[in-house]
Amino acid sequence: MVLRIFEVLYAGLNSMPLIALGAAFVWGILSIVLSPCHLASIPLIVGFIGDRENMSVKKAFMLSFLFSLGVLIMIACIGIITGLMGKILGDTGSFGNYFVGAVLIFIGLNLMEVVPFPTFCGIDKKRIYGKNGDFAAFMLGLVFGIAMGPCTFAYLAPMLAIVFGMSSTKLIYGLTLLLAYAVGHCSVIVAAGTFSEGVQRYLNWNERSKGTSIIKKACGILIIIGGLYLILGGV
Repeated sequence: MVLRIFEVLYAGLNSMPLIALGAAFVWGILSIVLSPCHLASIPLIVGFIGDRENMSVKKAFMLSFLFSLGVLIMIACIGIITGLMGKILGDTGSFGNYFVGAVLIFIGLNLMEVVPFPTFCGIDKKRIYGKNGDFAAFMLGLVFGIAMGPCTFAYLAPMLAIVFGMSSTKLIYGLTLLLAYAVGHCSVIVAAGTFSEGVQRYLNWNERSKGTSIIKKACGILIIIGGLYLILGGV
């Protein structure tokens, strides 16, 4: 069934421009939904947003967007570097999986309130996150993007093949297809992060509500599972 969906989408990529753009967008969405390693990004951004106070829906959208931007920039950088090195695009080896996996496990344990966030030279968690969290969200996206190379380029390979085939005659059109894919890829993360704030507002309708704590701990468990998946997958 899944294979059939991708066959239809691939045919759409070679169809009329409007259909091709739609197929690229949907392909980007499925690259998140159907990928275990990419799915870890959803509880990660939801937990990050849930860990902050006085969050508006607009701010949740911005943090989710910056996180997604960080992921895309890192994936692009890794793709370029590995390509120049003559390696498989996005292949960072086992180190990338181990590093990001360890970071995810730590963040998960912190959200579950099992492990406290350490203080570095008198700098606590709030100062590291920054006043509005923009920089922290972007940096978290960069870190997460390190391990996403192999997963991303496995889904992106057919897109790249089509774009490279168009590079000599329809470069702008090919890049537009990649942009549509990127928008679809990021839309899932941004929607999850933005929607999570609305859910939290509903759960926090009174001071005794434990909704936020439950969401954070659930996200912590999912993030830990994602970290273990990356580490064990790199063995």
